[in-house]
Amino acid sequence: MLRLVGPQAECLFDVGLPVEVRELPEDLAALDVLLDDATLFAPIWEAWSVSARGDGRPSIPMDRFVRLMVVKTRTGWGYETLVREVSDSIHLRRFCRIALSARVPDESTVRKLTRRLGHEVVDEITRAVIDKATRERRFVGRAVRIDSTVVESDIRYPSDAALAADATRVLAREARKVTRLAGRGARGVRDRSRSAGRKLRAISRTVARRTGQAKTIVLRLTGEAGELVGRSVREARKLARQLRDRARGPGARAKRRAADRLDELADLAAKIARQITQRLAGQRITDRLVSLSDPDARPIRKGKLRAPTEFGFVFQLAEITENTRRGTRGFLLPAPTKVGSPNEPDLLPDTATELRRAGLNPHDVALDGGFQPGPVAEQLPDATKVFISGRQSTGSTHTDRRLARYRVGAEGRISHLKRGYGMRRTRLRGIDGARTTVGWSILTYNLDTLAIRTT
Repeated sequence: MLRLVGPQAECLFDVGLPVEVRELPEDLAALDVLLDDATLFAPIWEAWSVSARGDGRPSIPMDRFVRLMVVKTRTGWGYETLVREVSDSIHLRRFCRIALSARVPDESTVRKLTRRLGHEVVDEITRAVIDKATRERRFVGRAVRIDSTVVESDIRYPSDAALAADATRVLAREARKVTRLAGRGARGVRDRSRSAGRKLRAISRTVARRTGQAKTIVLRLTGEAGELVGRSVREARKLARQLRDRARGPGARAKRRAADRLDELADLAAKIARQITQRLAGQRITDRLVSLSDPDARPIRKGKLRAPTEFGFVFQLAEITENTRRGTRGFLLPAPTKVGSPNEPDLLPDTATELRRAGLNPHDVALDGGFQPGPVAEQLPDATKVFISGRQSTGSTHTDRRLARYRVGAEGRISHLKRGYGMRRTRLRGIDGARTTVGWSILTYNLDTLAIRTT
């Protein structure tokens, strides 16, 4: 059962606190006023299934959940740390509407709700915040700066041999779980992770020698690891076929579900083996798989000195502001993304759609050199002054300098989001998890921006 607002958040202990203790810090007090608006929680009501709104066990109040997630995003805490710190802080308890005598929701509850609501609901709340700013705070978006950034996935640096070792281990582990469902006579998947691990360690020792034949030996060992993966894949697919053949009577659904999961892992492992074969043949690998735990992550090269290659997702951030002055702060639109390494023009149509959806028609547009004048003119026809660094001028030297300074602020804003709002790395796996992480970062930033405008 869905609950948007919880019961009275004060108890006798709260009433007896001194006034100084009961008062929230200035930043939390401003956010507390904004989050009292019930219209911000309408997207949750609309997204929650109709059958679950009034049936089943009651959920934690959604206003409490949103406040907990805002605190988590602003502090960078994990779920367990969030619950522990809120439990120990009177100010955070009062901000999250949790009485001193009440129990803070368990970390697993908050974590599961984050996944269940997903990025669609968070993006809708973000749009509601922007609408609130334009409707009630007289915000007028006259300028926009757009830039892309990489949000890293929570994976280790990948190598073909390490991926092969992971694939053999994961397939054997999954097969052990489902072999009993297949019944008597079913053969599982042999665990070849130790053999793959020995080859991985041999590669490490070979590379450390720095001899002239190191590359040849590494390629040979990598090919042998790929052959181990191929054998495990064949055994896994055979077991999946047996599960489907015996999917009759009681437990048929569980057998089909287990077979689907095994086939999914086998496809990923087969892709790793195929990548190794392509590497040994000197072929170019497109759409490279870099992790079994996060199969949507991709290698992205941005030419940075710190990290020439990053592994994760590209998001395009658009900040709409009232002016182009130094230090101006505006609102961020929901950020589009795609699997792979999309270029700026690939994501621009989604950003332009968000602008039109919000009813914003900025006249000043500042972009970096990754954008093309043609697609920009097509997607942003109402813009009168478009500056693309190194590609398009507005026709006025003074305006070009002004918009160039304004555009540089987009890089500062990205740095601000990564350092202060947890957008450096996504702990949730998959592209939907990355969208959810970035969605909460943008929502929390917009709430802070609106709070600053209110105070």
